[in-house]
Amino acid sequence: MNDDRTLNLLGAFALALVDAMDSVIETNVGSGETPAALVTLGAEPGLSINELRQILQLSHPGTVRLVDRLEAQALVERRSGTDGRTLALFLTEAGQAKRAQILAERRQQLQRAMTTLTPTESQQLTQLLEKMLTTLTATEREYLTICRLCEEEVCPGDRCPVEQQYRQMVHP
Repeated sequence: MNDDRTLNLLGAFALALVDAMDSVIETNVGSGETPAALVTLGAEPGLSINELRQILQLSHPGTVRLVDRLEAQALVERRSGTDGRTLALFLTEAGQAKRAQILAERRQQLQRAMTTLTPTESQQLTQLLEKMLTTLTATEREYLTICRLCEEEVCPGDRCPVEQQYRQMVHP
């Protein structure tokens, strides 16, 4: 087997998936970090701007501008944080609906890529992806960012290879 060719095919496949998802999501929902912010806040309600900033890998001012835009669109609301000093971010009903749309469109593109696989091949791919994702989770930043567009409802923390790898790093 030619490893260079496999790497090239993997890169092309990853890029094709990202392009397909970005195109559909941008057309129907919005561009930039808006989709990731909505998905993240739906999975982790009550995050502070700083926590969201870290996950999205944005500057603090950039995250504030993003949250301002989402709030102006009635997708996000700010509430008092648990410590009384920070603000907590929550999706509105419209934000939750937009999040559901993002995840549905993401899932549709991913399903399109999986249609040629048999059930056995699909199961093998799942096992390979779990193994590969643990390798990509070497830092806290990677842990926070890898799953920013994931459907946590179908891959909860106790089954998520990224979260499990991070837990092993923090609590060996």
